[in-house]
Amino acid sequence: MKNIFEQLTDLLIKDERLVSQNGELLKNQTQELARKNDPELIKLLLSDKAIKQHFFFEVEKTLIFDKEKFIRFISNKQFLPDSYTAFKNKIGLTAGDEYLSESKEVVLAWPYKDCVLEGGMTKEDQKRDEIFYNETLAPDDINRLLDAKVFTNFKRIDKKGEHKLDGFKRDEKGTIKDNLIIKGNNLLALASLKKEFAGKVKLIYIDPPYNTGDDSFGYNDSFNHSTWLTFMKNRLMIAYDLLDKDGVIFVSINHIELAYVSILLDEIFGRGNKLPIITLKAGTTASYRSINDCPVNVTEYVLVYSRTQNFKPNPIYRETGYSEDYSHYIENLEKRPEHWNLVKITDLIHKQEGCKNWREYKIKFGSNWKRKRFEAMEEFAFQNKEKVVSLNTLQKPSKNIQEIIDKSKNTREKVFSFSREGASPIYCFNGRTLAFFSSKFRNIEGDIVPSEILTNLWTDISFLGIGPEGGVTMENGKKPEYLLKTIIELVTKKNDIVLDYHLGSGTTAAVSHKMGRQYIGIEQLNYGDNDSVVRLQNVINGDSSGISDYENIKWQGGGDFVYMELAKWNEEWIEKIEKAKTGKELAKIWDEMKETAFLSYKVDPKTVDANAKDFADLIINDQKKFLIECLDKNQLYVNLSEIEDKEYGVSKEDIKLNKEFYE
Repeated sequence: MKNIFEQLTDLLIKDERLVSQNGELLKNQTQELARKNDPELIKLLLSDKAIKQHFFFEVEKTLIFDKEKFIRFISNKQFLPDSYTAFKNKIGLTAGDEYLSESKEVVLAWPYKDCVLEGGMTKEDQKRDEIFYNETLAPDDINRLLDAKVFTNFKRIDKKGEHKLDGFKRDEKGTIKDNLIIKGNNLLALASLKKEFAGKVKLIYIDPPYNTGDDSFGYNDSFNHSTWLTFMKNRLMIAYDLLDKDGVIFVSINHIELAYVSILLDEIFGRGNKLPIITLKAGTTASYRSINDCPVNVTEYVLVYSRTQNFKPNPIYRETGYSEDYSHYIENLEKRPEHWNLVKITDLIHKQEGCKNWREYKIKFGSNWKRKRFEAMEEFAFQNKEKVVSLNTLQKPSKNIQEIIDKSKNTREKVFSFSREGASPIYCFNGRTLAFFSSKFRNIEGDIVPSEILTNLWTDISFLGIGPEGGVTMENGKKPEYLLKTIIELVTKKNDIVLDYHLGSGTTAAVSHKMGRQYIGIEQLNYGDNDSVVRLQNVINGDSSGISDYENIKWQGGGDFVYMELAKWNEEWIEKIEKAKTGKELAKIWDEMKETAFLSYKVDPKTVDANAKDFADLIINDQKKFLIECLDKNQLYVNLSEIEDKEYGVSKEDIKLNKEFYE
């Protein structure tokens, strides 16, 4: 007799909407139709007596479809299990589901950057060499996972190269003042920073994996979506504790997860602490993406949250050039305001060329007359900026100012003024207020230019040509230095602490170094010649790319940073598993793991050995995945509490430096 799983499968494949071209049942499509209470699906389920009894119940003679029970049922991995899931269930490794807001699950790692396919590439072409299995741990699996970990391989790096670390620099309050680069799992590294840096970080910037569907985790799988959100939440909750009371977090993201991350940040930081979302122009139509995609997506976003309400960023100004809004010229500025004579700049330009009006001007200069006139207006405005004004509509004026505005509406062609204590007067003309062009001029990067205060639309940050910045390439995985310069200027001052726990190629650390901020960077992967350590060595040696030549930077090199790693334990076994090429190698590793690795409490080695043939029948990637799941993730790295246990082999030098770090 068939079980309920088999009965339901046989029934559902009768609906061709639920079957792929390869004859496989589509779980996601089935779930989606169930959520919509699809009439045809419900009719099909009612046609089988056993299925009807399982997923329907009666209330006062009305039959009700238990949609949630049905969706949970077909989500269960025992329903249509693959060979790996069938084997895992046989061994006895299981996990459950919860809402994200209620979940205490932890996603250990998601190390990949967002990958963007270049023209002609396939997803296979873009895959990295590393094989990494992200794993979600249920609450019962977590006991010492977030305990402070032991650090090792300490070294100070400066212009003269690498040196043994002889101690940390501290300020008068006892806080470590060294720049830190930490290699290892970012969740566990963040947790290890809490004792020393909780409440001390002024700025956190992260550029996490975007979960786009073009990366290695497939966005369309809703499990991956929820896993990604759990991954983000685990780390953001610790990040919140690390921030100073006036600290701010910036999260780069694109449109796919924008709304979800915003809600997640609302939950952790509070809706009242949300600052305006920054929109970046991160691409152009001059790429392969414009061939088929319309509208072409050229934007990315940065979500910004402060640790507490009423945070005030530092004012930043951007060069704007001349705007035709500054359209009037005061001929007799030396006289009292009520006697000022305002004339249109266009009338002056027309007159200079012997024209009575714009029509004559157009005839004289032809199709380029607007550009010609704008250039003339621009030159005139720059030469006479103290006398050039715009006419504006004041938003929400006070009662007294509104009275002056109304008076100027009734008495035309006359300037009225309203004096203010400690501030410039407000001038009104024909119901509008005057703003002087000269007030827009500021020193920006050494030039006195017209400007405006920074808005939340950033179109002046080019993502093109940033490949060579810092002497590392990773073109699809790094942000422009100018973006980080703007963010750092916006919320920090010299010597403030900046943290990036998705460091990648090291843009945040490189810019912080050049700008005199203390930084902490965390990265799990080793990017070889494009690693953050290589980039920071270039910075110390006087890297001239990126923001180095800006007037307020003028980077010449210098400084240092401390490099350190989380001391590995079970992580060493994961690396051995990942590097294995054959099933024979993995079988040998399993025998060694039984002797010396910390295995999960859920694993019975005798049961695994008794099913060795089933294990051998799995594809090699599933064998690797299973062996990694067998390891106790609480013991990935050496816990600080066990630093003097000789089994872990922590050196006397490392014991001394760890005690000093956690002092």
